[in-house]
Amino acid sequence: MRIHIFQHAHFESPGNIVDISKSRNHSITTTKFYEDYSFPDTDDFDLLVIMGAPMSVGDEYEYPWLIEEKKFIKNTIEVGKKILGICFGSQLIAVVLGANVYPNTQKEIGWFNIRKDKNTNSSFLTIFPDEVMAFHWHGETYDLPLKSKPVFSSSATENQGFTYGDKVIALQFHWEITKNEVEELATHSGADLVFGPFIQTKKEMLSFPERFKQNRIMMEKVIEYFEDY
Repeated sequence: MRIHIFQHAHFESPGNIVDISKSRNHSITTTKFYEDYSFPDTDDFDLLVIMGAPMSVGDEYEYPWLIEEKKFIKNTIEVGKKILGICFGSQLIAVVLGANVYPNTQKEIGWFNIRKDKNTNSSFLTIFPDEVMAFHWHGETYDLPLKSKPVFSSSATENQGFTYGDKVIALQFHWEITKNEVEELATHSGADLVFGPFIQTKKEMLSFPERFKQNRIMMEKVIEYFEDY
């Protein structure tokens, strides 16, 4: 499988997606919007992965490439390609599909459980347990786009992701994150770490090495899912 990654900030990398993809003989190419960039042809990849970012989906004045990126994502959906959106990436998919993105009632930063939507009949959901741990770093959320299906929720965030058809998966949380990425986020987005009921300290976030291993297992399941479509 040919995977193309949209990366919006140097400190929000693909994490374990790279190692997992290489171990499964998938190729990876990348567009880095914080450097000189160009868009690929949609014929040149099988799966588009849209990574997280510190900005908001409406920050087009400060980041004009967002206008081009949204058009590209919309076209990629229309031509029937596989897409995985992570955090900011999932918000971009939501807004491209006509949904609203707005500040959540709580920032959610750290390790918190997510729960499957029991009313959603989805082949994607069948590969995951009813409740599982995930890493979060977000202060915004979204409404569900029309014709999409909810997949997960958490105590702080009702919509933790959705599917749009079988080939478009939007996840608000970070199963790709590794210890290194958490340290990078804490360094570059440390201002987010104010007191709150769903905000953990850097020390707390790094205190559970087994959770990074579980993260990798969950992300590998996501990659396996896309291999079948």
